[in-house]
Amino acid sequence: MNDKQSPNPEKQSSVATNHLNPTEAVARGQGFSATMTHFYEHPSDNSDIPEVWCYTDQPSYEPGEEVSFCVSTTANTFDLEVIRDGAYPESVFQTKGNVGIHHPTPPRAYAEGCNWPTSITWSLPSDLRSGGYVVLTSIEDKYGEKIEQQHFFIVRAGQQSERAPLVLIVTTATWVAYNDWGGSNAYEGIDGEASDQFSPTLSLERPWSKGFIWLPEGAPRIPNRLPPNSIPRYPNIEFAFSQGFAKYYAAAGWATYERNFVCWAQQQGIEFDVISQYDLHNDPNLLTPYQCAVIVGHDEYWSRDMRDNLDNFIDKGGNLARFGGNFCWQIRLEDGNQKQVCYKYRARDEDPVMGTDQQAQLTSAWEDSIVNYPGASTMGLNGFAGVYVGVGATMPRSQRGFTVYRSDHWAFENTDLYFGDIFGEDAGIYGFEVDGVDFTFTDGLPYPTHSDGAPDSLNILAMAPATLVEEDHGHRGAQLYLGDADAIFAASVKHGSASTEAVNKVKYGAGMIATFTRGAGQVFNAASCEWVVGLKAKDFHTETITLNVLRRFAG
Repeated sequence: MNDKQSPNPEKQSSVATNHLNPTEAVARGQGFSATMTHFYEHPSDNSDIPEVWCYTDQPSYEPGEEVSFCVSTTANTFDLEVIRDGAYPESVFQTKGNVGIHHPTPPRAYAEGCNWPTSITWSLPSDLRSGGYVVLTSIEDKYGEKIEQQHFFIVRAGQQSERAPLVLIVTTATWVAYNDWGGSNAYEGIDGEASDQFSPTLSLERPWSKGFIWLPEGAPRIPNRLPPNSIPRYPNIEFAFSQGFAKYYAAAGWATYERNFVCWAQQQGIEFDVISQYDLHNDPNLLTPYQCAVIVGHDEYWSRDMRDNLDNFIDKGGNLARFGGNFCWQIRLEDGNQKQVCYKYRARDEDPVMGTDQQAQLTSAWEDSIVNYPGASTMGLNGFAGVYVGVGATMPRSQRGFTVYRSDHWAFENTDLYFGDIFGEDAGIYGFEVDGVDFTFTDGLPYPTHSDGAPDSLNILAMAPATLVEEDHGHRGAQLYLGDADAIFAASVKHGSASTEAVNKVKYGAGMIATFTRGAGQVFNAASCEWVVGLKAKDFHTETITLNVLRRFAG
C-alpha cells in the first residue's frame, strides 16, 4: 500500500506454522534453515487468538456485479474497506462494526476451498473504474491494536464502458500457484499421505498469503549478490520467516509485481484497463476492443484457452507487450474455474488425462513433448531456455542488466544505447527468472536456431546469461534451495533422459529481449520478472524502452 495515502497495516493477522520447526530440525541432526523449512499461514481456530481472514467469491468482476466477502474472525466485530490501489489510492467502500463470526477451516482448504459463508455483499457501482482493488479487513485486539489482513479483486471494464487502448493481464494463475495459505501451494505443502507434498489442485476460494497484496517498503526481492567464498543466501525467505510473511511473497502477487507497473503507468498518465488471466480464459473475445495487451512480472502458469485466446488476438492485429519472465506450465481450471490444477513434475505419472484423448491438456511444461505446444510460439521465448539469475547460488555475481545487440531497433529510440551496452544494471532489471530460446552467434550477433518453436520472424535485441542449475561449490554450511532438480526435469521432457549429457544440454541458456510478428500483430518480450523494478526506480533506459513499446503498440 502507499505509505502516505492509504492505511499502513502495522499489525497483520498472521499465524505461521512450521512444517519442520527449529527444535525438531536440530533434534534430527539436520540443523535449521528457514529456506528449507516449510512455513505457512493457517487459522489457529483458537478463539483467544485475535485473527481475521477474508476472501471474495470471484477473482474479478464487472461494474454492477455483486461481490461476496467471506470473512472468518475470532473478534466480535470487524471493519472492511475497499481501495482502488495504485499511485493514487482511492477508498471506494467502507463498512464498520460488522458482526464477527469464526468459521472452521477445512484441513485441505488449500485444495478444496474454505467454504465460509458470505458475511457481506457489495454491489459494485455501475461507473466503477477498471483496476486492482485491495480489501482491508481489520479487527482490534484486547489492547486496542489493529490487526489487518489484505485481499484483492479486479474490476474489468463494463460492457458499455469506453475501453482504454491498453489492457493489463494480471498473472493471477501464477499468484494461485505460489499462494500457500492453508498449507500447500504448487511447490511445497502438507498434501499427500505423508503430509509433505505440494498440491496439484489449488483452490481460489481462500485468502491470499501475507505479502501478496501489501508489502513494507524495502522488503527484499529474490535476486541477490554473494561475496566470494560465501554460502548461498536467500534474503527474501529469511525476511519472510523472521517477519511473518509468506515464504513466496517475492515470487508472485500484486505487491511485488503488477502494482509497480500500475503505479508507474498512472504516474505517466497512461490509460489502461485491467483483467485477470481467468477472464482471458473465459472469454475468447475479451481482448478484441484493445490495441495492446500488457503482461508484467512473474508470468509462469497459463491454461491452453488463455494461450489460444491471446494467440487469436495477436493474429487478428492485436499487440502484446510483455515485461515478464518464466513462461513455463500448462494448467487446467475445474469446478467452475474455482480450482487450478497443475501436476508439474508428477504429471506423466499422476495427471488423470495422461494416456487419454485429452493428453494434450497434460499439466506439464509447454516444452514437454506430450504437450507439444512450445512456449516460444506464443511469447517468442520460453522458460526452459533461460530461467535463473541471482537466486542463491545461480550466477550470484553476474550482470543484472541486459546487453544490447541490436541498438538500431525502434525499441531503443532515444535511449542512446550502443552495441554492447548494459542497461538496467543499477536498478537490477535482469533477474530471478528469465526466458530465452536456443540461439547461435553469426558475425557477432545472436540468432535463434528455431529448434524449439521460435517464430521465423524472431529478432533478438538484447540478452544475458542464465542457468537452470544452482551450482554447489562445496562451501561449508551451504544448503542449496534450487540445486539441479529443474535441469534434470527439463532434460527429461526435452531429451527423454536425465543423464549428465542431457542435463548439460539444458543447464545453460540466456534471458532475452525479443520481438516478432504473428499474423497481423506484433509481440515485444522483455523477458525478465524484474523489469518492473526499473520502472519503480525510474531507470532512464527501462522507462524509455517501455514507453517506446506502449506508444507504438497502443497508438
